[in-house]
Amino acid sequence: MKGFVIKGNICYSKSSNEICITSNGYAVCENGLCAGVYNKLPENYKNFPIYDYTDQIIIPGFTDLHVHAPQYAFRGLGMDLELISWLDVHAFTEEAKYNNIEYADKAYSIFTEDLLKSATTRACIFATIHAPATILLMEKLEASGIKAFVGKTNMDRNSPAYLCEENAAHTLCNTEKWIIDSGKFKNIKPILTPRFIPACSDELMENLSVLQKKYSLPVQSHLSENLGEIEWVKELCPDTKFYGEAYDKYGMFGNNCKTIMAHCIHSGEEEIALMKKQNVFVAHCPESNTNLSSGIAPVRTYLNLGIKTGLGSDIAAGSTLSIFKAMAMAIQCSKLRWRLIDQSLAPLNFEEAFYIASKGGGEFFGNVGSFEKGYEFDAVVIDDLALKHPQELDVKERLERLIYLAEDRNITAKFVNGKKLF
Repeated sequence: MKGFVIKGNICYSKSSNEICITSNGYAVCENGLCAGVYNKLPENYKNFPIYDYTDQIIIPGFTDLHVHAPQYAFRGLGMDLELISWLDVHAFTEEAKYNNIEYADKAYSIFTEDLLKSATTRACIFATIHAPATILLMEKLEASGIKAFVGKTNMDRNSPAYLCEENAAHTLCNTEKWIIDSGKFKNIKPILTPRFIPACSDELMENLSVLQKKYSLPVQSHLSENLGEIEWVKELCPDTKFYGEAYDKYGMFGNNCKTIMAHCIHSGEEEIALMKKQNVFVAHCPESNTNLSSGIAPVRTYLNLGIKTGLGSDIAAGSTLSIFKAMAMAIQCSKLRWRLIDQSLAPLNFEEAFYIASKGGGEFFGNVGSFEKGYEFDAVVIDDLALKHPQELDVKERLERLIYLAEDRNITAKFVNGKKLF
C-alpha cells in the first residue's frame, strides 16, 4: 500500500453551496485516492510520510474544461473582433503554423510548462488538424504528469484551405490513425473534436460518429456562442430546430457519448432541456465571452437545473490559464447578467465558483475535484502569505481573496492522482 499525508489549510467542496475547511488539518492519500481529511491524524496513518505545508492553502486541482493549446502563443492579442472575424484573422492563421513540427515543438513546450505551473491538474484541450503535432502535444503533457483529454481538431468546410483537410474521407483516416497512435499514453486520452458545426460537413460528422461508436470516445465542441454563428447553423442545418440538434442527430450530444459543449451563451429552452436530459457538460468561459463580445452565459440557470457545469480558460480568446481568474470573472459576469438582463437569476457566489472550478468540472474525469473519500487525489498547495494584509483573515477569507485576486503565482506543490509533480 502506497500512501502519504499532506498537512495545511485544506479547502474543498462537497456541494455547490458549501466549502469544507479544515485548518492545519491532514489529507490522506492511499494508492492515488483520498482516504479522508482529519483534524487529527488517525493512528493507522501515523507511519505515512507527511508533507508539511502548515498554514498554506491546500485545494483540489482545478479542471480546465475548454482550452485551445495552439492559440496560447497569441494570448492577449487581437481582442477587438467578434468570434467569426477573430477566427479568420487570428486563430486560423496561428493554427496553420502547427503543420511545422519544429514550431509546434517550441509552442507546445511553452504551453505545457505554463500549464504545469498553474493550479490546473486536468484539462480538455483542442489541438489542430495536424496529427503529428497533436501527438507531440500529448507526449509533452504525458511527461508533465497532468491528466488531460486532447483532441485533433476536425474541420473540412468554411475555413481557410490551408486549415482544412482534403475531404471528409481523408479526415476519417487521419483521425482514426491518430486515435490508434494515442493509445500509448497513460494519462492523456483522445477526445473527438469537431471544431464547430459551421466548419464540419455532414459527411465529416457522420464519419466522426462512426469513430465515436467504434472507440467509445468522448466529444468536445462549441455551442451557441455567438448570435451570428447560431444563424449560420440554421442556414447550414435546416433540418434541425436548434444548434444542439446538429450534434445530437449524429449521436454526439451526451447520453452514451460523454460530451462537453463550450459557451452555451444563447441556448434556448429546448436546447437547455436536451442538455439536461442527456447530461451534456457546459464549459463556461467568461473571459472569452467578454473579450469576443459574445454575451453572458446563464450559469445560474444551469446550476439550478442541475446541468453539469465547469470552467474553461478558452485560450486565446481568454488571456490566461488561471482558473482563479475564470472563477472571478464567472462571478462578475453573473452579477452583470443579474443587474442588466434578468434579475430573477441571482449572481454566483464564490462558493459556487469554487465548486464548478473543482468538483463541477472535475466530474468529467470521474471522481475528481474534491478531497472526499474515494476521490482521485489531485491537490495544489498555495503559499498566500506573501499577500500582506493588516487584518487577521480566516482561511475562507484567504481563499476568497485568492479567487478575486486571481493569485496563483505562489504554488509550492502539485499532486495528480497521488503523484507529486513538484
